[in-house]
Amino acid sequence: MDAQNLDWISVGKISDLPEGRVKTVTARTTSICLSHFDGQWAAMDNHCPHQGGPLGEGSIERGSDGKCWIRCPWHGWDFDPISGTPPGGHEDTGQKLYPLKIEAEEIFIGLEPEPERERTVSDVMAETMVNWGVKRVFGMVGHSNLGLAEALRNQVNKGALGYVGIRHEGAAAFAASAYGKLTGKPAACLTIAGPGATNLLTGLWDAKVDRAPVLALTGQVQTQVFGPGAFQDIDLKSAFEAVSRFSQPVLPSSNHAELMSLALKNALVERDVSNLIFPDDVQTIPSDAPARGPEGRLGRTDVSPAAADLEDAARMINEAKRPVIVLGYGAIEVREQIIAFAEKIGAPVMTTFKGKGLIPDTHQNAAGVLGRSGTPIASWFMNEADLIIALGSSFSNHTGIAPYKPIIQVDFERMQLGKFHAVTLPVWSELSAFCGSLMPKVGKAPGADDQIAENVERWQIWRDEKEMRLAEHRGQGIHSAALFKALTDVCPQDAVIPVDVGNNTYSFGRYFEPRGQRILMSGYLGSIGFALPAALGAWCATQDSDEFKGRKVISISGDGGFGQYAMEFTTAVKYGMNITHILLNNGELGKISKEQKAGEWPVWETSLTNPSFSAFARLCGGHGVRVTEADQLHDALSEAFAHKGPSLVEVMTDADLV
Repeated sequence: MDAQNLDWISVGKISDLPEGRVKTVTARTTSICLSHFDGQWAAMDNHCPHQGGPLGEGSIERGSDGKCWIRCPWHGWDFDPISGTPPGGHEDTGQKLYPLKIEAEEIFIGLEPEPERERTVSDVMAETMVNWGVKRVFGMVGHSNLGLAEALRNQVNKGALGYVGIRHEGAAAFAASAYGKLTGKPAACLTIAGPGATNLLTGLWDAKVDRAPVLALTGQVQTQVFGPGAFQDIDLKSAFEAVSRFSQPVLPSSNHAELMSLALKNALVERDVSNLIFPDDVQTIPSDAPARGPEGRLGRTDVSPAAADLEDAARMINEAKRPVIVLGYGAIEVREQIIAFAEKIGAPVMTTFKGKGLIPDTHQNAAGVLGRSGTPIASWFMNEADLIIALGSSFSNHTGIAPYKPIIQVDFERMQLGKFHAVTLPVWSELSAFCGSLMPKVGKAPGADDQIAENVERWQIWRDEKEMRLAEHRGQGIHSAALFKALTDVCPQDAVIPVDVGNNTYSFGRYFEPRGQRILMSGYLGSIGFALPAALGAWCATQDSDEFKGRKVISISGDGGFGQYAMEFTTAVKYGMNITHILLNNGELGKISKEQKAGEWPVWETSLTNPSFSAFARLCGGHGVRVTEADQLHDALSEAFAHKGPSLVEVMTDADLV
């Protein structure tokens, strides 16, 4: 082809390759052996015809006649860099040569224009994903998902998808889970067959038990070697059966757009995990089938309460002298309506730990978190209550809702009503419909106690107690109460805060006073290591969703949790994620030590050997600071929050002061 009709692709500068050397370069997707010898430059196919050895990793060898040869590093085959032929001139074993030119000390390789790419099964399914509203994929590209990865790459290039390449597939699943918890919309996670797929399982279980929509896209070996035990061949459908609501292999005869539509419908409607298994050979099958979307596939979700239930609920509320509301994570979309309802009936609002932050602690009705990670304010009102109104709560044993008191429980899922024990009045309804229908029918009962005034007193008692705890100091690290007091003072009010598991989380529940921040956690699975991968997912949500646009992401963990996925800090650096990670470093698995002591066990194998995590953050290319004194906290946190990119605040804490 005429040189003017070629695409000239830059592969580097002449200074990149000294005289007498060869190297591998890539022009578009073509791997090329570039050579520089005797003042000449040449480019040939990089794959040796013997066994595909990379010629660019070989060497320039000069024969006895002074002629130069490129020698393959695997088995020593030689090729003339000018003609591409081996010694003896056998053209059938020679190498393809590529036109080369140098302009302004930059090297260009001439390639024929790319033909229009043939549409594949993977393209149909990737386009269907986009049509259903999937905006983000977390994953790792590998040998058994390359066809699917190419289809995703095309959508990324069109601006229809965002992609984050992670360091461990478990982080991809946690990131997708956090994304689903925050937005209510599914993100996808991409892996290869075998170990790549199984690495997803912990994060997918987190999504499943916390009801977050997630789409898992797993590569698989070729269909012809299913079963007999090929490399990385495991029964993925069985492996994912328990964790997914929908799991199917993608076969040549599948209705591919329909299969992806069903997977996403299950993820959205059931708020669960869907898994599609892509055999390697099926991914690249040509297809001209149309993509699909959600039109005509999703109905309205309104569930109104029965009239009799409304009358019974109104009577119970209007007669109660000390009603309280337990606000669970399931109420997140209607929290403002519920707060208005609480104001009308004069009820304190306590949240489950998963629901922390759904009502700001500065609100006059807010009574803090109920349960093991909670405040004495909430437990006091629970003890004094004569009616509990549970909205969006699933009655976890960690929450501690008193089962012996009169309870009105409202949920749009009938199986959640009275799931663990009988309640006085189970109401099947969407929460907004319940509160909206009940508002005209209820008010504060005559002679009811002034619980709002009591709430002010209880908060003062608790804040005085926290101030006294700040005085505790054993010279072995900062009190976690001091950290979370400082965080309360300087944290942006609209921040998204993924938290981990352990004493750091219990302290966060007790001491941090939310002012409107959104909290994310591994609720029912309680998986250590959740926070940092969740921060990746949350940051992506701030890029993809108008609701969360521009919000600061602040993740919190102990040293044990951070160590699980520490290298994902480099992922945050790679993509310029504006994330701050607060790391409580006490040199041990403090919660486990505490449990061993409480059970009168000896403390055993809970100590940790740690590097300087702040130095690690700097080595990764982020901002890192180490805090050893409480009076350094405000400045360290503020500086980290102001940093435009990934930052880490390492706080040296006392394992016993939680």
